[in-house]
Amino acid sequence: MQSFGYLDPADADAAIAAAAAPGGKFIAGGTDLMQLMKDDVEAPTRIVDVEKLPYGAIEANGSGLRLGALARMSDVAAHPAVQRDYPVIAQALLASASPQLRNMATMGGNMLQRTRCHYFRDTGFPCNKRNPGSGCPAIHGENRLLAILGGSEHCIATHPSDLAVALVALDTSVELQGVGGARRTVALGDFHRLPGDTPQIETVLQPGELITALVVPPSAAARRSAYLKVRDRASFEFALVSAAVALEMQGNTIADARIAMGGVGTKPWRLPAVEAALRGQAATPENFTAAAGLAVEGAMPAGKNDFKVKLMQRTLVRALSTVAA
Repeated sequence: MQSFGYLDPADADAAIAAAAAPGGKFIAGGTDLMQLMKDDVEAPTRIVDVEKLPYGAIEANGSGLRLGALARMSDVAAHPAVQRDYPVIAQALLASASPQLRNMATMGGNMLQRTRCHYFRDTGFPCNKRNPGSGCPAIHGENRLLAILGGSEHCIATHPSDLAVALVALDTSVELQGVGGARRTVALGDFHRLPGDTPQIETVLQPGELITALVVPPSAAARRSAYLKVRDRASFEFALVSAAVALEMQGNTIADARIAMGGVGTKPWRLPAVEAALRGQAATPENFTAAAGLAVEGAMPAGKNDFKVKLMQRTLVRALSTVAA
């Protein structure tokens, strides 16, 4: 780990100004950043601590759910309104990391965690995400855990977040504050970027811009939702494939469907074609299987992750069956 300066600003404007300067980096829970710094993957010259900023509230009412960026993952997962009205969020949180890490990690930080691709995290290998133009050994190398959707000739790294998959399915938006007090709101589905030919640029954040809250609109589908995660071991493991499913039912008919998947895309992967195919249809195994076939359109497996094509469809069918039951 290289040496760095540490700042503990009194307010958001000071924090943003400090982080906007070259070499600046925000830190809150630090569960991902500190490990990356120890491994020399990240080397900021200035750490800007935002822990004391007033963005830790969890607010649930008729207008939806507003999650402060500094709210702890464990606190959100245990919140009665989240468990009752947005179970897919609580389940995705509880499927993430370990209890110890969830007690430290923040909601905003989770949106910004870096890929678990081992070529990215091992500086002994080239990596376009770490060093643009150096190459992507994963494409013809060890790619079992990596993406089959949204990749490019420069990167096939999988987005690692469980929580982001659930939030994308529920049409979450991200509130941002930038230099000079500028504020804007971005749909979470547009917040993460596809790698294209610039895999090192992972989000639409501007220099110094700070996530202040995640806002989830209310919906009948959110109340009938679930998160299913398929992984190599039962705990403290990243997804091979995961599915966030939310359904609004009228009898046995699907009135509305919200679906996203993880472990398969270079960003949390929303499935609008699958949603459209399910709306107005009976909740039957046949309809679930037909819709799940649309989930893998455009998939480009790289060899060792070919199995994800079938696993993705089967995981989605199982998740749909569970939520519709």
